[in-house]
Amino acid sequence: QVQVVESGGGLVQAGGSLRLSCKISGLTFEHYAMGWFRQAPGKEREGVSCIDWNASNTYYADSVKGRFTSSRDNAKNTLYLQMNSLKPEDTAMYYCAPDLLRAYCSGAPQSTDFGYWGQGTRVTVSS
Repeated sequence: QVQVVESGGGLVQAGGSLRLSCKISGLTFEHYAMGWFRQAPGKEREGVSCIDWNASNTYYADSVKGRFTSSRDNAKNTLYLQMNSLKPEDTAMYYCAPDLLRAYCSGAPQSTDFGYWGQGTRVTVSS
């Protein structure tokens, strides 16, 4: 049984930082590219980043490029998202998921290619 557990969210002032973690069990973590997604109230889920299985390449949405950094520790089956210079528009529920189709990212992560969604972790950025 695959389990996905996101953590690290919280309330932070604009300009602040948070580090999200995503622990996955029940699958061979290093076989998959991994994505971060977010969903704000009333909006569709948005792909934030994707990282290759071996971290050789990462993709970022334009809205977070230069502020967010994705990394992974395959030995710990854990994915990270370092978020700096946070803005109120970053407020959302954040999710991670494995790309069920590929080990290497293929541009913008499409949520339909990803599976095993966790409960997410909430990030709120106050102005």
